[in-house]
Amino acid sequence: MSNEKTMQDEQVTIFVVEDNEWYNRLLVHHLDIDPGYVVKSFLNGKELLAHLHERPDIITLDYRLPDTKGSDLLRQIREFDDGIEVIIVSEQEDVQTAVDLLHEGAFDYLVKNEEIRQRLHNAIHKIEKSARLKKRISVLEQEVITKYDFEKVVVGNSPAMKKVLQLMGKAVANNITVTVTGETGTGKEVIAKAIHFHSPRRDKPFVAVNMSAVPSELFESEFFGFEKGSFTGATVRRIGKLEEAHGGTLFLDEIADTDINFQPKLLRALQEREISRIGSNEIIKFDCRIIVASNRNLQNEVKNGTLRRDLYYRLFGLQIDLPPLRERQNDVLILARHFMDAYCQENHLSGKLLSEEAKNRILSYPWPGNVRELKSVIELAIVMSSGDTLTASDIMLSHSDLMADILSDEMTLKEYEKTILKFYLSKYSDNIKLVAKKLGIGQATVYRMLKEM
Repeated sequence: MSNEKTMQDEQVTIFVVEDNEWYNRLLVHHLDIDPGYVVKSFLNGKELLAHLHERPDIITLDYRLPDTKGSDLLRQIREFDDGIEVIIVSEQEDVQTAVDLLHEGAFDYLVKNEEIRQRLHNAIHKIEKSARLKKRISVLEQEVITKYDFEKVVVGNSPAMKKVLQLMGKAVANNITVTVTGETGTGKEVIAKAIHFHSPRRDKPFVAVNMSAVPSELFESEFFGFEKGSFTGATVRRIGKLEEAHGGTLFLDEIADTDINFQPKLLRALQEREISRIGSNEIIKFDCRIIVASNRNLQNEVKNGTLRRDLYYRLFGLQIDLPPLRERQNDVLILARHFMDAYCQENHLSGKLLSEEAKNRILSYPWPGNVRELKSVIELAIVMSSGDTLTASDIMLSHSDLMADILSDEMTLKEYEKTILKFYLSKYSDNIKLVAKKLGIGQATVYRMLKEM
């Protein structure tokens, strides 16, 4: 076997427990051929238990030992460290015994025959692959947690952001519903993910739903799911977002855009913590933390009748208000430095500096797109720069420059309307519903203007 088959890129420690000395030496010989294995042998259970503190990766265990039963020894090994994989080796092929041992935690059950050597190597190879996969998953999970470290998410030293950091700590320590408010681009979803990945629910799903992007007629199927054949087009069964988020966190972005007719059904589901898929009477229990976000004042939405009062009180828990970037004092330069360092590191570039003129340009801009816009501007500036220092000309403030260009042109009112509509469509990724709200017009008006363009 090749040297690549090593657990965690190190040698694999294997204990061979076999009372037949000849067969013991035979197994050790065949395993010792592989330089990736460190093999130790024992003749009985007592000897094994005396060395179990060495924590081998794998144990091949004879089912019938002179001093103990293999099943009892398996149980003791699992109680000591359930990360140790155990391969049972037996003289007889007993299906029921094999099934029982596998249920008790054995990795495999092998019969002593002419195929034992190959089957044993195959079993060990499977264990190694499983160990590498577990390690990779563990590394990825740690990378996600590190990515959402509070210190990386909450960058800045303004009093407002220090308060955000404090509230995030309280959210992690409690299972309370969280409401994150703030303008577009302030990082509401990032805050929600940071809370999730530092909470006891971190190993379960984080399910995000942008409520403004869900058509009114699809809310029920989106959240409750449906059975195959429950309506035209339902060719397969699909679980809903509430069921999908079971054990984890459900993040409802732009909660004020929830269809008013669906809100009573959502309220009942959240109160009872149970749903039924469309086309089924089966009751499905779910348990998930709810984090909601909005760029609007939710109390005003209640007054305006777009958000039900009872749903508002059901969802409103710990409120975290993210201030706009223009109100965060010197955080703008701290964030700019953070984004510069992060981008250079990710792309293996040498570090960059900000000229005084570039700093002044950044500080004098109101940042309507908030943190998201600052990140994009800084990354583009690094790409466009030709030296180690970013100059004022590298800082391309597209929104302000675009509007300045628009106003400098002499156009008719209709032409201005079309240009402004194009600007908002570009800014909000062609989200008609959101653009209509931002401009204070109906969606039908937006569609009519698009048709006339």
